[in-house]
Amino acid sequence: MSAETATPESESPERPHPLAGRHHDEVELAVFPPSIAREEVTSSGRVGAVAYPYRVYEAEIEVERPFLSPRRDRRIVSVDCSRRLALRADEVPAFETRTIADALVLPSELSPEEADEKARDAAFKWTLRTSILSDVPEVEFGRVADAYKLFWIAERPDGDVILDSVRGTERPLEG
Repeated sequence: MSAETATPESESPERPHPLAGRHHDEVELAVFPPSIAREEVTSSGRVGAVAYPYRVYEAEIEVERPFLSPRRDRRIVSVDCSRRLALRADEVPAFETRTIADALVLPSELSPEEADEKARDAAFKWTLRTSILSDVPEVEFGRVADAYKLFWIAERPDGDVILDSVRGTERPLEG
């Protein structure tokens, strides 16, 4: 068997690895509305877009308590499906469908079931911090939404930067 036939298709020079994302000249995505528009980004050249996948949950938690009625809590869990992190939020963020030009769309590194499990685990752990448990709490998802967070990549003479389109923060683009 030659080295050429042993190389998986997804890693061949003609095809990038599937976790590197897929470039689209134009793509329609559910996104968190940017607070910084692409046109507002200072750049000496092109401003590219990178779309990171998120899965957002509105979790309802019921904790049984001895001699008292069950305690009910609500948690918002945002799972960054690219970095495999569960993050806390105060509310379910708004999202809208937009057509994004010249975008690199990163794939989710988690299946929906894996993201559900991450959200369930996070809600459970956060409940442990605020309640004394006599039993495992029930975690149910009231609402689940998939959306992308956009990052702008700007060319600058002193080095390219990546800007969080929602928060407005920027940092040097390394590598």
